[in-house]
Amino acid sequence: MLFHLLSSDPNSSAFVLDFGSIYDELNLSYNYNDTDFVVNPDTQPCNSFAVPDAVMVVVCIFYILVFLLAIPGNLIVGLVIGLSKQSLPPSDLYLLNLAVADLLLALTLPFWATSVTKGWVFGDAMCKIVTILQELSFYSSILFLTCISMDRYMVIVRAMEARKANRQTVSWGVCVAVWVVGALLSLPGLFNSTQKSPTSSQWVCDEQYDPSKADIWRLATRILRHTLGFLIPLAIMLPCYGVTIRRLLRIRGGFQRQRAMRVIVFVVVAFLLCWTPYHMAVMTDTFFRTKIVPYQCPARMAVDQVMFATQSLGLLHSCVNPVLYAFVGEKFRRRLFQILRKAGIMERTSVSRSSRSSLSSEITSTFM
Repeated sequence: MLFHLLSSDPNSSAFVLDFGSIYDELNLSYNYNDTDFVVNPDTQPCNSFAVPDAVMVVVCIFYILVFLLAIPGNLIVGLVIGLSKQSLPPSDLYLLNLAVADLLLALTLPFWATSVTKGWVFGDAMCKIVTILQELSFYSSILFLTCISMDRYMVIVRAMEARKANRQTVSWGVCVAVWVVGALLSLPGLFNSTQKSPTSSQWVCDEQYDPSKADIWRLATRILRHTLGFLIPLAIMLPCYGVTIRRLLRIRGGFQRQRAMRVIVFVVVAFLLCWTPYHMAVMTDTFFRTKIVPYQCPARMAVDQVMFATQSLGLLHSCVNPVLYAFVGEKFRRRLFQILRKAGIMERTSVSRSSRSSLSSEITSTFM
């Protein structure tokens, strides 16, 4: 249309010449070579954290070793507690469910080990399922540890109230409630799906939110994880165990009760050592993403590296508890020896000596 109008106008050539002169004038008056354009590094996006291939191989081997230790270890713990002829006290029931939660976490490790070296090759549905199982294991583990701390507090510090309460029935209801709450808190795993890695051509299983609401959803899910999955349980466990241990130190015969508390205290300490660094790293990352704490790219990169390392440490927790039972729990070893003796794996004499030496120091109501 514009070309037709210009060609039909007798003055079109003059118009073109005038337009060209105007263009030359504009070009001379705004010279890009004379303009200084300085990039502000604070407004530039940070480079993505890339893990060296050698480190990825080490992490893959680490996941496989944890899986090989966690599966048989937690199965043994579950069998030893579950095959008990006596009715399980609440602390044993919580420890049994804790072993189940550790098994769920261990089952996710082969998927993550494969994704470390080859990317996520299991599809979008498995990405969601594996993420939900990992989140369910995480929440249920710390909630069961919280239940154990409250049960020990009631038995030792509030013994009269504990005798009046129907702890057996209540403990089963608590276990059901913990799994339901853990399942609800793990539902944000549905936001996870496969996407291309920004640092390679591989696919990754990661969280994906609506870009317009990503910050809100990420902040909400992380607040749930930090509060319900760490801060509130920690605020319950530490006072309960602090008061309980102080009470044990004051009463007569407290030494044997202290021995009865050893496994439970070690289990809680192991959980804190495995997961506290990861929570601190994720909290820092949350502060950076929400602009609560200003940051620069070196700090951003350091947090990404710490999150990667501490997440591997957290996954190690799935195989820690069986080791604690074997080294610390005398009653656990006695029950295990009895099962092995009935199965014909161990001789009766070797078992009887070990069991007789520990029977005098056992408190039958507490899993050791």
